[in-house]
Amino acid sequence: MAQFFEIHPQNPQPRLCREAVRLLLSGGIVALPTDACYSLVCHLDDRQAVERLRRLRGLNQRQHLALLCKDLKHIAHYARVDNAQYRLMKAVLPGPYTFILEASREVPRRVSHPSKKTIGIRLPDHPVVQAILAELGQPLIASSLKLPHQDEVLRDPLEIRDHLEHDLDLIVSTGDICGVNPTTVIDWTRGDPVVTRLGAGLLTGALEPLPTTYNEFEEEH
Repeated sequence: MAQFFEIHPQNPQPRLCREAVRLLLSGGIVALPTDACYSLVCHLDDRQAVERLRRLRGLNQRQHLALLCKDLKHIAHYARVDNAQYRLMKAVLPGPYTFILEASREVPRRVSHPSKKTIGIRLPDHPVVQAILAELGQPLIASSLKLPHQDEVLRDPLEIRDHLEHDLDLIVSTGDICGVNPTTVIDWTRGDPVVTRLGAGLLTGALEPLPTTYNEFEEEH
């Protein structure tokens, strides 16, 4: 049965963040609010937890999961990033965007795309997520919390508890409902960047001129 933590949205309690990390390190799956929508997260190196997360989301091995990273240095460790990519990401991150990039050798094969060797990268602008990532010291695997039989992400922590109390190890609440839109996805694996899903991230500033299209990754992050 899932534990339920009320964490302050701006000043996360260190004790609760440490306990959340302990649960993640012991194989737990956590429902975590982000700057876009609620996500399911688990430890990067825990094969069984990753497979549990995929089953809950109804995702197959060819569908991307995302890495929640604390900063740009983490991103460069887990994805191959050139100067142009780094400059654009630095201009818009942290924020509600997922960048599809070529995965580095540090990414386990089970969480990257099996044939394209790509990975979704997130740097969320959310104090609770940042506090948990800082305590953990490495990225988390994540996917937006949309169940296979539903059209929209779950956004109310009490509703999440009603649906998933026996499937999760922890539900984090900040005392409010979360956003309903997943991240804006930018695929930068085939030359120039292309927006493949419009979501919570606005296409302004450096992102405004990017072309927009649709591909098979639209529903996955």
